[in-house]
Amino acid sequence: MTDAPRRKRVPRAEREQQILAAAEEVFAERGFQNTSMDEVSLRVGVSKPMLYEYFSSKEGLLLACVARIRADLHSVTLNAVSAAEPDGPRAVLEAGLEAYFDFADRHGRAWAVLLNESVIAAGPAEEAIEAIRGQQTRLLEDVLGHWLPAASPARVSILAHALVGAGERVARWRLRDGSGIGPRESAVLLADAFWPGFAEMSANKP
Repeated sequence: MTDAPRRKRVPRAEREQQILAAAEEVFAERGFQNTSMDEVSLRVGVSKPMLYEYFSSKEGLLLACVARIRADLHSVTLNAVSAAEPDGPRAVLEAGLEAYFDFADRHGRAWAVLLNESVIAAGPAEEAIEAIRGQQTRLLEDVLGHWLPAASPARVSILAHALVGAGERVARWRLRDGSGIGPRESAVLLADAFWPGFAEMSANKP
């Protein structure tokens, strides 16, 4: 009698990424409140006890999803603005916005769920999602501060906060009914809206 082949053990880090990918799908389909750990475990093909071994609760699983999205978003936007830097401030602005919209598209409905405060329980999860906004704002402050050395930190901060807020609203609208406007066109249109203020501050005005 031939023994059945033993299943290959999946490394913990790889299994964790599989769970997060499945959880992101379920959160996108069901929303946070209606997502169950049972459904996530079935989707990824692991036992419910194993799921709880990796993530102690549904909120813990959501926090891990948010942390992964936060790290990935920072990486793609930073890479985009760094690559565009030789082409000047307008190119940097458009590149950062395009990277943001492209990222939102790739994460689809999960991105909309994570940014919808009405479906997220108050507490650590809400704070983690707000930290994404803070991260992107600080990134923009650094980028804008480099190109606007004469502008006061307060003016740079206002512009950065406004860009993050507007970008988030546009991203959510595009996911809902964006009429086929792609990341590149969205980035150019939003940059057009902010460019006059940017240009004014770059003209050595504190």
